[in-house]
Parts: sequence; structure tokens; C-alpha cells
Amino acid sequence: MTDLPKIELHHHLEGAAPPALIRDLARAHNLDISRIFDADGAYFYADFLQFLDIYEAACSTLKTPEDYARLTAAVLEETAAEGVIYLETFLSPDFCGGCDLSAWVEHLEAIREAAERAEGDGILLRATVTCIRHLGPDRAREAARCAAETAGDFVVGFGMAGDESRGRLRDFAYAFDMAREAGLGLTVHAGEWSGPASVREALSDLRVDRIGHGVRAIEDPGLVEHLAETGTVLEVCPGSNVALGLYPSLAAHPIDRLRRAGVKLTVSTDDPPFFHTTMRREYARLAETFGWEDSDFAAMNRVALDAAFCDAETRAKLKTRLEAADV
Repeated sequence: MTDLPKIELHHHLEGAAPPALIRDLARAHNLDISRIFDADGAYFYADFLQFLDIYEAACSTLKTPEDYARLTAAVLEETAAEGVIYLETFLSPDFCGGCDLSAWVEHLEAIREAAERAEGDGILLRATVTCIRHLGPDRAREAARCAAETAGDFVVGFGMAGDESRGRLRDFAYAFDMAREAGLGLTVHAGEWSGPASVREALSDLRVDRIGHGVRAIEDPGLVEHLAETGTVLEVCPGSNVALGLYPSLAAHPIDRLRRAGVKLTVSTDDPPFFHTTMRREYARLAETFGWEDSDFAAMNRVALDAAFCDAETRAKLKTRLEAADV
């Protein structure tokens, strides 16, 4: 099952940065970020809030469009090696140019050019522009403007990440409405740290197409039934949830229970080097823990394909590649 072609929908580009690249960029920009690494050179954090701090410190080394081009090339090389044929990655204008539209366009072009060069490795990249919840609704509107102004065949979605405890989801409705009017698919991180109520609020207040994480829906049987009935897709990141202590082990994770209840879901790595995971590792551990077989993973990738924010032409090409692997 680890060799199957894979579609990944919940992935942060900066969060996938190899630590060696971040150290190299820090030296180039004369920055001291040694505190974010452990003795073995891996990212180090003790809890979710410290993870956010370490994440933003790593992002501080990404100063220029050229830095983002290097990042994109490195990440896609590693991701393609995991058998991923389509990747939707979260990009934040807050990191790419400080939400200045002209700077955002320059960063985005560098990322897109690097992505086009990587297509020879068999992987397609698309972007979901992401605002940062703990930076507030006004900043989210600026990010949404960047998303709306660059919406098209590469920028295909809009979402929100960050500290789920900050602010109310309805306070961000204007930003999501702006992105919706631009024709972008919508997703939001919910049901990870704030519980099942945040999933309900995401669906009612932001009217999103997908939910990032969403696993704590399992605590509300009525919500699980609703998700199954409506076909709302959860972007589940099991390794991330376990690494951050949301669940003590993969065996305790609700992904298998959600799937058996009829909830549509996908599997992703979130921020792979931070959580010491890869797509192959996610697949292997799910197979080992829950007995999932090739047919289960193939079905899950078909769900991911249907839920992807890409255009119809791209979807058709990906469908052909998935079907070829099923033969």
C-alpha cells in the first residue's frame, strides 16, 4: 500500500521545510534560530503552542521569493519520492511578503515556477491560501484579498490555520466570503484543539467545503452522522495528532471509527519533518494498526481526488493515474 499513488490535501509548505534547509537559510540571512532544534538537529517543541512558536521562527528564515523557490523544490522532491502525485499545500501571504499584494505575487510566481519544474518528477502542486487565525480577522481579510487577486489554476483554495482558541469563527466570515466569491474552495482547521463544536461552527458560520483535522467530531455522535450524510470531507493527519499529544497513540486515534461511521476522509502529513512522518509512514502505520488494505487506501484517494480544489482537467489527469494503479 505504501507504493500506491497518493493525493495529499492537508500540507503546510513552510511546515514541510527540511531542517537542513532552514539552518542553511538562517546562516545566509545571519539569523540565530538554534533554539528551535534539538541536539540531533530536528525541530524541537513541547506542546502545540510552542510548536506554533517554533514554526514561525523557522518561517522567519524565508525572506525572499528565491528562498521560497528553494523550499518548494526541496519539498516537492521529498514528497514525490513518497508517491504523492498531487499536493495541495497551504501558503500564507503573512509569510510570503507580509500580506503586501505585490510582494505576494512575486513569492507566488517563484513558487509556481519551482512547482512547474518539479512536474517532471510526476507531482502536481496547487495552493490553498491560508490566513492565520491568531493574527485576527483584519489580517485574514488581507490574506483573502491576496487569494482573490491570484485565484486561478494554481491558487485553488482558501483556508485558515493557527491557534483555534483565538477568536470566533464567524468573525472571519468576511474573509471566507471574499474567497468564495473568487471561486476558491474553502477549508478551515477545526475540531482539533477546540472540540466538535468548532466543526459545527465551521460548517454554519464559514460554509466551508472541507474540514482540516476535524477528528474531535467523534465526540459528538450527531455531528458524525451529519458529516456522513452531507459527505463533508475531513483532512485527517494522524501522525500530527499523535505527535502533538491530541491522542496518546495511533490505536487511540478515531480515524478508523470515523471511516467506519461513513465519514469521508483523507490522510495527510500536515508538517512532516516536525512530526517525523511521511506519507509512506502514515500509510504503513494505518495498515499495521487498523488492518487497512490496498483497496481501503485506493478508495480514500478517490475521496481525496473528488475533494481536491483543482480544475476539471487536472482532476481527469489524476483520475487516469489512479485508475492505472488499480489495474
